[in-house]
Amino acid sequence: MRPLLALLGLSACAPALRAVTKEEEPHRWALAAAAPTQLHRVLGVGLSVHDSEPSGTKPVLVCLHAIAHGGGDFTGVEARLGDSWRIITVDWPGHGRSESDTEPASATRYAQLFEALVGQLQLTRFVILGNSIGGAVAIRHAAAHPDQVRALVLANPGGLDPGGLLARLWIGLLVDHFEQGERNEARFEPWFRRYYEDILVTEEARPQRDRIVAAGYEHATVLAQAWRSFAAPGPNLVSLIQRVSMPVLFTWAKRDGLITWGRNRAAVEAFPRASVEFFEAGHAPFLESSEAFHASLTRFLAGLDR
Repeated sequence: MRPLLALLGLSACAPALRAVTKEEEPHRWALAAAAPTQLHRVLGVGLSVHDSEPSGTKPVLVCLHAIAHGGGDFTGVEARLGDSWRIITVDWPGHGRSESDTEPASATRYAQLFEALVGQLQLTRFVILGNSIGGAVAIRHAAAHPDQVRALVLANPGGLDPGGLLARLWIGLLVDHFEQGERNEARFEPWFRRYYEDILVTEEARPQRDRIVAAGYEHATVLAQAWRSFAAPGPNLVSLIQRVSMPVLFTWAKRDGLITWGRNRAAVEAFPRASVEFFEAGHAPFLESSEAFHASLTRFLAGLDR
């Protein structure tokens, strides 16, 4: 796979730094949760949250994005479901219009922030749509609060891979590249662009992919932090699976080279009430194969007890 081959191109030569020009606004704002938003102070961090109907009575769907993305990933979800669902999207710390965190990015930290945010918003009986690290947060929250969560929709969630030495070595190489971005090295941008061409693979996702690449240097620190946490010793989410008793729809991107079906299949099939649908996508089917994804999502939500 091309990202893995690109990782082998690390050089010992003194790297050139990119020329920095003053921007009118951060590139990550283009990925932010849709307006209107409200800044919620959660565990010392200002989180930007979009709520389509704060005082409404519609069923609630909370959407949690991948690292280096933003709540804007889910504008298509709201466009299709907003008439019948209250859609809440969150920008993780250092993403979109949220403030940076004093704690390193990780699924554990994000789960703490999400739990506190749910309390502030006084949410009960909601559905979570989570992608990548957002999916890991969704699993953690559902296991800890099964009374709150009606169902999960998981798009290639993190935390279920069995790990191992090779996985840790591969993650270490990825972190090396993200650290290049932290150091503002010029070589990071072309690598990150090639890397993301294998993350969001369809033409439909090109506009969002371009915005993510443009914000790459701004997200390099949280990317390095999050990926370090993925390699840290300790239990993954497999130990929580039996506590996730609600219906779970896995919307699996078949062309994902980061979170692969082969390495995650056993964990997915262990969920008590799981179903799986596959999509021609690289990591986020709601961005890459949206019509098929939303047809699947609509069927699943229609089957839930209201």
